[in-house]
Amino acid sequence: MNAVDYAEQILAERKMVKQVYWVACGGSVIDLYPAHCLINASSVSIESAIFTAAEFNAFPPAKLGPDSLVVTCSHSGGTAETVEASELGKSRGAYVLAMTNRAESKIDGGSWPCWVYAWEDDTPQADRPAGFSLRLAAELMAAQDGYDKVEALSAGIDQLDGIIAAAKPRVESELGPRFAELCRQHDFFYVMGSGPTFCQTYGFAICSLMEMQWQHCSYVSSAEYFHGPFECTEKGVFYFLQKGSGANRAIDERAERFLVGHTDTLMVLDSASYGMEEVDESVRSYLDPVFFYEMNVSLRGVRGKAFDHDPDIRRYMGVVDY
Repeated sequence: MNAVDYAEQILAERKMVKQVYWVACGGSVIDLYPAHCLINASSVSIESAIFTAAEFNAFPPAKLGPDSLVVTCSHSGGTAETVEASELGKSRGAYVLAMTNRAESKIDGGSWPCWVYAWEDDTPQADRPAGFSLRLAAELMAAQDGYDKVEALSAGIDQLDGIIAAAKPRVESELGPRFAELCRQHDFFYVMGSGPTFCQTYGFAICSLMEMQWQHCSYVSSAEYFHGPFECTEKGVFYFLQKGSGANRAIDERAERFLVGHTDTLMVLDSASYGMEEVDESVRSYLDPVFFYEMNVSLRGVRGKAFDHDPDIRRYMGVVDY
């Protein structure tokens, strides 16, 4: 089944969805964020909220019930908090749809529908959680709101594979060596971005760098930069800016203008310069995060080779009790 099939199945059973709760942990919740943003900006009939699973379980929404759709994702299939969130959603009468890379894992135990996805280097973006969840959101809105950008969104998702394939070697060669060298020179730095892309600003910091490279860093919203964080900007402080190509571009450009004049260590990854301006402007903001994720993977790979640090190495995750 694909996203269209699942949307049809959900609406056939529930007739109408009033709330969508996207629930996962780490990289999985990051993948669901663009779909959450798309619904919030486009739907008048559906409320959307996104949670890290432990907080969803501790503070379940008061509206969680039969009118709700709970979409959970556990790449491993066994993330305890996410399985618990799925069980909580079902106990409240919500329609639960899970996603996982592991068939017959704990989250794919038959208690709710579960979409099992591939995760190979050649898996199309349409068949990964971010692409799937965007299509699912669009189909629900098309049925309930008359959302008219489904074709543009689908076309954009299909364009991503070619855009990413062309951009990866360029980013690795044009930005990779300097990024690795700046990581060597700076024990700590800031990653910035805004809008739907902020999920990948967050993800680059906590997953690609802190988890996979043991690199100290922090994420800052370009939109919030001028409401406190910019006071720490000075020469010698490294900033890495993910500059979007969609509706949030002006936010990132404002931050960039200030950074250019107040620090001597700035790197900018501009999605528009690497092909994203080819995507329909009406949906580009929600597809930029997919682009940035793939570039993050490339940059952490370059850093990993320069530091002889395999991104798969962990010292705590799955190694000790926590």
